[in-house]
Amino acid sequence: MFFIILIVAAIILLTGLFTVRQQTAAIVERFGRFKRIAGAGLNFKIPLIDRIAGRISLRVRQLDVRVETKTKDNVFVFVIVSVQYFVIPEKIQDAFYKLQNTEAQITSYVYDVVRARVPGITLDNVFETKDDIAQAVKVELEQIMDDFGYGIVKTLVTDIDPDANVKQSMNKINAAQRLRVAAVEEAEADKIRVVKAAEAEAESKALSGKGIADQRTAIVNGLQESVTEFKENVAGTTSQDVMNLVLMTQYFDTLKDVGLSSNSNTIMIPHSPSGMNDISEQLRNAMITANEVTKKSGGRKAPPAA
Repeated sequence: MFFIILIVAAIILLTGLFTVRQQTAAIVERFGRFKRIAGAGLNFKIPLIDRIAGRISLRVRQLDVRVETKTKDNVFVFVIVSVQYFVIPEKIQDAFYKLQNTEAQITSYVYDVVRARVPGITLDNVFETKDDIAQAVKVELEQIMDDFGYGIVKTLVTDIDPDANVKQSMNKINAAQRLRVAAVEEAEADKIRVVKAAEAEAESKALSGKGIADQRTAIVNGLQESVTEFKENVAGTTSQDVMNLVLMTQYFDTLKDVGLSSNSNTIMIPHSPSGMNDISEQLRNAMITANEVTKKSGGRKAPPAA
């Protein structure tokens, strides 16, 4: 009989032993009243008198709250707020007894803060001020949840999700803006190409004109030197004789060049004596005009008039 009583007593004593996991606290009650907090490791409670009312985690937990609200420009958005919270070690009793549903309490305050701030902000500014919204939620929760034994580590606005139609419209607006910028840049590029082409053409024409003028000046100067030397070396010749000889030489040289060219087309040129006289007359007039211009300009040589 004594042996049975001893076994029963041992079993009862063994039921008083219990363990608590790391980062967890156990609430021990005696006859329904809070007695103490059991920490991690092996613990003992008085059998049949004490009981474990519950266990509470001391780890940092995260609660994601999805809040639907309206912005200042009447756009409905879903704001996702992540709240990281923990039980304050010195207030485990308050955390266990004061709040029946911790997550519901936190969710209510998140709803209250978000719906109080976002309706005063436009949609574009909601994205820019999400850190301010998160900070406002943290400040509000810290003041309230501290009385219930909970601390707030961090609050984050992890996502802002407008309605699908609104996002599609925003994408279209952004696409249109980018197309407009691209069109402006393309027009500027076309303008630069046109201006540069015009400048190049103007410079080309200027250089071409200068080349023609220099060429004509060289021809006139060469003819003048040829006439002077011919008159000095051949007695009894006049300027007209020299000009006719030069013209005939140039004329036959030109016919020779045309005939040697494989790609030359038919050219109709005056070939009668009267035609030669006309050509020589025109060149002679050009020579006279060039000499007059040179004299009037103080000896400086100028290109003849076309």
